Amino acid sequence: MPNIIADLHNHSTASDGELSPSEVVKQAAAKGYKAVSLTDHDTLDGIAEALTAGTTNNITVIPGIELTLRLKRSEFVGSLHLLLYFRPELLNEPDFVNTTRELFATGRGDALVRNRVSAINHFFGPDSVAAKQNGTTILKRNLTVTEIEKCGNNITRRHFAKVLSENHKLERIQVDTIIANQSPAYLPSGIDPDKFLPLRRKFPLLIFLAHPAAGSFPPPSHYREVLPPWPTVAGLMPEFLAPEPIRIDGLEIEYPGHREVDKAELREIATANDLLISGGSDGHDLQSRPYGVCGIDTDDFSQFLNRYEALQ
Repeated sequence: MPNIIADLHNHSTASDGELSPSEVVKQAAAKGYKAVSLTDHDTLDGIAEALTAGTTNNITVIPGIELTLRLKRSEFVGSLHLLLYFRPELLNEPDFVNTTRELFATGRGDALVRNRVSAINHFFGPDSVAAKQNGTTILKRNLTVTEIEKCGNNITRRHFAKVLSENHKLERIQVDTIIANQSPAYLPSGIDPDKFLPLRRKFPLLIFLAHPAAGSFPPPSHYREVLPPWPTVAGLMPEFLAPEPIRIDGLEIEYPGHREVDKAELREIATANDLLISGGSDGHDLQSRPYGVCGIDTDDFSQFLNRYEALQ
């Protein structure tokens, strides 16, 4: 683990984190970090609060978003994530705010929640095909949209896991069976990569591939989630290095769910392709996925900051 001075991947109550945006910033400042980034899932909400807290706590806050990409490839069907970093000034541009919010709405939202709930009940509910054929079912009652929506305004798969575990008393392996990529009920969230192109062309961003090797971290692990193993992501790297529609600027390498062997390989790829290096805790809560446990050192952050401050 490097001598951390910047934690560039965190979530707050604006998406699926336990702490408020200001609390995330305050905790990073208390650790003596020079910079912290709020990167909530597919939303700008919370960033203004984080920036204010940065001023109050004398720490640099780098606005960010963890954008969900929906991929449908022969080798992988599911979601991968990008970390987008941008200058605070963009929050004052209505065109940027409206464009991003409209884009995010195509990848998440009420329709996706309803469709996911319907698919889960169809395959795993008490009236599912399996239940009718052999009387076996995982869910004793149907999942409802209402209990999912009570979790917040920006629903993620993490919220589904929480409801299935707490409300329906399912074990971890049962939850994974229902919401994993291999599940017949799985519907990927996120936007199609081509839809990202207008945003990339129009606004100055630093684009990183988030936790590319987390899917290879040994289970059980909250960081592993349902991400594909690193060899699968490595096979997709040519798409992320192509001029369009995405062309990443860097890789998130320092990450709690990355093995040392994977971090070494990722650094080789970064060097070979002139990519920046980022890292962060992916903090969500105070226990399972805590804040302030991972980040980058002075050298990596200096290179990041040089490119970040040149955005215009």
